[in-house]
Amino acid sequence: MGHLSPGRKEGGSTKLEKLLIPGPAGTLEGLLEWDPNVSFRFAAIVCHPHPQFGGTMHNKVVFCAAKAASQTGLATLRFNFRGVGKSQGEFAGGIGEGGDVRAALDYLLERFPGTSICMMGFSFGARVGLAVGAEDSRVCALVGMGLPGKASDFDYLSSVTKPKLIVQGTEDVYGPRHEVEAVFDSMAAPKHIHWVEGADHFFTGRLEEVQEVIRMFLLEFIK
Repeated sequence: MGHLSPGRKEGGSTKLEKLLIPGPAGTLEGLLEWDPNVSFRFAAIVCHPHPQFGGTMHNKVVFCAAKAASQTGLATLRFNFRGVGKSQGEFAGGIGEGGDVRAALDYLLERFPGTSICMMGFSFGARVGLAVGAEDSRVCALVGMGLPGKASDFDYLSSVTKPKLIVQGTEDVYGPRHEVEAVFDSMAAPKHIHWVEGADHFFTGRLEEVQEVIRMFLLEFIK
């Protein structure tokens, strides 16, 4: 894949826009950070952790990833899954939430036609978001933070040749190192994993490191 550019800046400043996005179970609440004076060719979506355990688009790890993308000059969309915040609908076990991710992807590409997307997700958001991003040709890169579960939960990445970044804490009880290493080993190249030494599932006290790792990964596509 060739390098991508977010577009040339012609002045102006980034704005944070509150959204209601049409979704398969009703409207989805979202936040879009973008610069009206930029012609975007590259953008990002960030998916939040488990809705039934307090996960929202305002989660600190999600905010950190979104900040890394916006600092790199990308249009960046966060959204609440169905049943969270002002998003309509009810929790659907991850299957329905995949439809929410597709709706967010469709919306972002309607706003910025021809844009290539980096799909990012934290925990539950990684499992659901990366599954959608893996199969959609409009998504050119994948970032997973705090991967939960075993290798079998991510079988779909074994043949995906899109660039992939995994960011994981070495003390993550929801994604133990040996399980995440098995996930990573099963992935097709190109791929990179960054271990945050001593960090828990939520990267407590280490979010600046997570943000910088994601920012550097994104810069590979826009330089």
